[in-house]
Amino acid sequence: MIDFRYHIVSLISVFLALAVGIILGAGPLQGTLGEQLSGQVEQLREERNDLRAELDETTLDLESTDRYVEAVGPELVTGSLVGRSVAVVGTGELDDDWYEPIAEQLAVAGASVSSQVDLTSAWTDADAQDDRDAAADETRLATGEPDGSSEEALATALVMALVEEDPLDPEQLSTDAQDLLTMLSDDGLVDVATAPTAPAEAVLVVVPQRAEEDASDGTQTPTAGDGATEEESTDDAGAAAVQDQLQVVVAAESAVGAVVVAGPDLSDGDLISWVRDDEQTTSTVSSVAQVGEAPGQINVPLALAAELQDVTGQYGLDDAATAAVPPLQEPEEPEEAATPESSDGATGDDGEGALDGSTDEPTDQ
Repeated sequence: MIDFRYHIVSLISVFLALAVGIILGAGPLQGTLGEQLSGQVEQLREERNDLRAELDETTLDLESTDRYVEAVGPELVTGSLVGRSVAVVGTGELDDDWYEPIAEQLAVAGASVSSQVDLTSAWTDADAQDDRDAAADETRLATGEPDGSSEEALATALVMALVEEDPLDPEQLSTDAQDLLTMLSDDGLVDVATAPTAPAEAVLVVVPQRAEEDASDGTQTPTAGDGATEEESTDDAGAAAVQDQLQVVVAAESAVGAVVVAGPDLSDGDLISWVRDDEQTTSTVSSVAQVGEAPGQINVPLALAAELQDVTGQYGLDDAATAAVPPLQEPEEPEEAATPESSDGATGDDGEGALDGSTDEPTDQ
């Protein structure tokens, strides 16, 4: 049993230690501790001010660069796609803030956006596989291509709906193309934002801006099953969704040859990364990253113009890009109109040989 004197000694020790601490803190150690704390505070304040100055300088540099790019961009882009028709395919819903700056650059380039369609979640959702299989069987009858997976059949049908010409009028879509788009829309696989007005010569595939809470390119987050963890199931579903979207890119390249995939900053397993890593697409399909910024938006029409002249590249400011900017292409000049001739075979370019055969010789007054 602990003796009462032990408690007395313990209490006295505690109070002695407290007293010694107070005496030292208020006496000889007061100045030293205060100076150390003051010095640390001053050092932290200086570091904060230095970091703030560096941030302001970096921000100013970025703003200056953006202003320069925005000023020079139109000079590079203007006229690069005059007379060209482009079909836009969103791998998900494209909001105005994300797509409109791209559309503005296409307009500056002189391109005609012949159509805009967005893939819905049913295009990649694992739970909608049966519906996709049924829709694919329906489209195979129209496309006449019975082979391949359902995803390949649907991709072929979508591209055909955007690019196939009417045999009797090449400036119009074929009846089969119109029927295919209606079919895909009715099946809930695509949303038609802008109905096709003409066959497209090039296809622009746009990846939506990545949501902060979901980095899986708009795919639904699946639940874990069959012993798999939720993280593994999510990764597998995301990879499968991107592969389904990649089929559209492959089908478009096969149909028109000029295809550009544009999207945000690269992330592991996104569509642009797949395009750049796949042996088939990296040499036939161009990609543009960072389209949320002015340089990326300007690169989109330049990459399309290059693709239309069989020049493929991967563009952006990331390490995986082959170049920061697509090589500039000479726009195709329209054919010169024939010089009108007079009825007697003389031209009227310089006043020689009027149409009525008379001359311009002055008469005597």
